[in-house]
Amino acid sequence: MEKILYFDCFSGISGDMVVGALIDLGLDFSFLKSELGKLNVDGYNITCREIKMGPVRAKRFDVKVTGLQPHRNYKDIKGIISESKLDVEVKKISLDVFQQIAEAEGRIHGYDIDKIHFHEVGAVDSIIDIVSTAVGVKSLGIESYYSSKIPLGSGFIESSHGKLPVPAPATVEILKGIPVYTGIFDYEVTTPTGAAIIKTLAVKFGGISCMEIEKAGYGAGSKVKKEIPDVLRVLKGVIKDKYRLKAEDLIVLSANIDDSTPEIIGYLQENLLKNKVLDVWAEQIYMKKNRPAFKLCVLCNRESELEIIDILLLESTTLGIRREEVKRYSIDRKIETVKLPYGEVKVKIGTHKGKEKTISPEFESCAKLAKKTGKPLKEIYQDAILFFSRR
Repeated sequence: MEKILYFDCFSGISGDMVVGALIDLGLDFSFLKSELGKLNVDGYNITCREIKMGPVRAKRFDVKVTGLQPHRNYKDIKGIISESKLDVEVKKISLDVFQQIAEAEGRIHGYDIDKIHFHEVGAVDSIIDIVSTAVGVKSLGIESYYSSKIPLGSGFIESSHGKLPVPAPATVEILKGIPVYTGIFDYEVTTPTGAAIIKTLAVKFGGISCMEIEKAGYGAGSKVKKEIPDVLRVLKGVIKDKYRLKAEDLIVLSANIDDSTPEIIGYLQENLLKNKVLDVWAEQIYMKKNRPAFKLCVLCNRESELEIIDILLLESTTLGIRREEVKRYSIDRKIETVKLPYGEVKVKIGTHKGKEKTISPEFESCAKLAKKTGKPLKEIYQDAILFFSRR
């Protein structure tokens, strides 16, 4: 049984909305204050109260700055979190979220992220929102996170960099590879902090997963609008099928190539495999006038899609690329080391419903041992399977 959260971002997402929803789901406010006290940060107060956003009851989490705050850069924040006595997992989540924001700001403004001051990143409310989120998901015992598509809003906002379009440039950078839409909003509904939190946590974006809902938490935003409540709904529940198949929404990119050589296609496949693709293969096809050709196919995720397209256009002679959305189901897999009388090799094991279904020696590992010992590769394959089954 797996504990999960589903972020229903129908009115966007921000750091304070996430924390409010987690408190509504059961995060103890006194415990949260105690954990935040482990940070070397002061000059602020936090409050949480129940309010109505239109017809919806929600928790409003606020950070009020009470003292002069020093300028902090990304390096300062890493030090504050790393040197605290917070739980290791809380530290990791917090640092991962901050890295998303810092890298986005660095790409936009051309900054060295460790040295340049980031007003949005360094603000005490961002620190509290992000660390509170990490404390919350850890205390609730959550194992996996899912999210709806992310609305962005429109219009303009005032920032430390001047007037910026909505969504803010940092938000756009962070949400690359994630399904988004404008929505009916003429204001900002997803902030850089909210975008970084959901980018860090969520493993899948789209409709609600097959889950049993245990509780719903509502975190209030700061906009009072009649059209739609400014709240983030977070559903807490479980997936009970212990042996469910892993389902992933992936992308297949393909191109028909009739003016290249096998050597170039082979080189391109090797290059792609070094660049975060999940699989790559070439099919022999016949095109117009019975011209023999290759159909080069690449399986990848959304995050690496644009990078892979760039490689295909630069390294091949194709003038265009087809794109298909696919769903991949896979079983659990792991790598184990098998000790043979003459050396060690790695073996990939696939399991389904608690039983080992496939045993596949890893080629590179076996080839290395074959060169070292002079034994035939096929003999090493056979020994690896035999010794693994006897373990």
